[in-house]
Amino acid sequence: MERWLFNFGLALGGIYANKLRSFLTALGIVFGVAAVIAMLSIGSGAKRAILDQMRLIGSNNIVVKAIMPSDDKEEAAAGTANKPGGKERRPWSPGLTLKDLETFTSNIPGIDIISPEVELPTTFVYGGKQAKGRCIGATNAFFDLNRLPLSAGKLFHFEHFEAGRPVCIIGKDIQSGFFAGADPIGQQIKCGNTWFTIIGVLEKRNAGKESLENLGIRDYNGDIFIPITTALLRFENRAVITKSDIGSRGGNEQTVANYHQIDRAVIRVSESKQLRATADLMARILKRKHRDVIDYEVEVPELLIQQEQKTQETFNLVLAVIAGISLLVGGIGIMNIMLASVLERIQEIGVRRALGARRSDIIQQFLLEAVMISLFGGLIGVGLGIGAAKGIAASAEIPTVIAPWTVAVSFVVAAVVGLVFGIYPARRAALQDPIKALRTE
Repeated sequence: MERWLFNFGLALGGIYANKLRSFLTALGIVFGVAAVIAMLSIGSGAKRAILDQMRLIGSNNIVVKAIMPSDDKEEAAAGTANKPGGKERRPWSPGLTLKDLETFTSNIPGIDIISPEVELPTTFVYGGKQAKGRCIGATNAFFDLNRLPLSAGKLFHFEHFEAGRPVCIIGKDIQSGFFAGADPIGQQIKCGNTWFTIIGVLEKRNAGKESLENLGIRDYNGDIFIPITTALLRFENRAVITKSDIGSRGGNEQTVANYHQIDRAVIRVSESKQLRATADLMARILKRKHRDVIDYEVEVPELLIQQEQKTQETFNLVLAVIAGISLLVGGIGIMNIMLASVLERIQEIGVRRALGARRSDIIQQFLLEAVMISLFGGLIGVGLGIGAAKGIAASAEIPTVIAPWTVAVSFVVAAVVGLVFGIYPARRAALQDPIKALRTE
C-alpha cells in the first residue's frame, strides 16, 4: 500500500509539472464523455417520450377517421374521367356510420372494444359565462380506451343511451372555468340550445400539447361529453338523408357538406399481432360499403410509433458511434502523449530504477498518470455533457433524461480508456535499461 501511495504521489507530481499538456491530453476524453452523456440522455428522453405516447393512445388500437374526399380521389376510385359535356356525377357514399362498426363486430374476429365519436363544435353557457368548445358524443368505451378516469361522479348508464337523456361528463378545464370553488355534479350547463345535467368530472390529463397533436389526440380537458345517441337525437344525425342531400351528395357540385354520421372510431383488438391484418380488413369492408369512395382513413398508431422508435434507435446508434470515435481519438491522444512523456523522462526512470524502484513501480506510476488524466477529463466531460443535454432540451425541444447511471457509465468508460491506452506506454517505460537511461542526455 505504501508503494502504491508513493507511486500515486509521483503520478500526481508528473501531471502537475505538465499541467497544460495534461489538460490538452484530457480534451479528447472530455468531448468523448460529453458526447456519451448527451447521447444517452437524448436516447433515454426519446424512449420515455415514446412510452408516454403509447400510454396516451393505448395498446392494440386502430383509428378510423371520416374525411371528405377530393374529386381526384373519387374519380380515381370510381374509375371515372372528365367528359366534354362536364364532370361525371360524384359516386354516392353513406359515410362513416354506426352500421359500419356493427359490420366490423359481426365479421372481424378478435375485436375487443369499439368506441365511436361525434364531434360537435358548440357554445357552452353557465351562470352568465360563455365559451366556445366541443361537445363529444361517445360511449363509456371512450373513457376506457383513452385512459380517462373520473375525479368525481359516475359514467353513463344504459338508460342514458336508450332514451337519449341530456346528461354529460365535463373535462377538468370546464369545471375550473365555470364552476370554480363549487361542486358541478347535478348542475346544468347549456351546450348549444340544450341544457345538460352534469353527472361526472374527468381527471385532468397532464400531457404536453405538442405530444397530443403529434398523435392526433385532442386535449379533452376542455370538452364536454354526452351519450352518442343523445348527440344524434338532440343535435344532428348526419346519416338522415334530406332533400338537399339528394341533389348534392350524388351530384357534381364542387363542395359537399359533411355527411358522416360519426367522425371517428377507435377499435381495440385483443392481440397486437392481428393489428395490421385487422386494419386491412376494415379498409376493404369500408371500401365495399362506401361504394369505392375513399372518404375514410384507417390508421394504426402503435405501428406508427414503432416505426418512430426504430428510427430513434438508428439515430441513437449513430450518436453512439460518434461518441465512440471521440473516445477512441481521446485514448489515442493519451497513448501518444504518454509515449512522448516516457522519452522525455528517461533519466527520471533511470534514477528511480537505480535507487531500487521495480518495473512494477514504473508501470504503476505511468499507468496512474494515464488513468488520472482520463478521470479528470471524464469529470469535466460529465459537466459539459449535462450542460449540453439541458441546452439541447431547451433550444431544440428534444426530450432528454439525465439518469444517474449515465454519469456512472461515463466515469467507468473514462477509467477504462485511460487504463487500456496507458498500458503500452507504462510497459515501455518499465522496460527501459537503467544504465542506458542514466546515460541519456
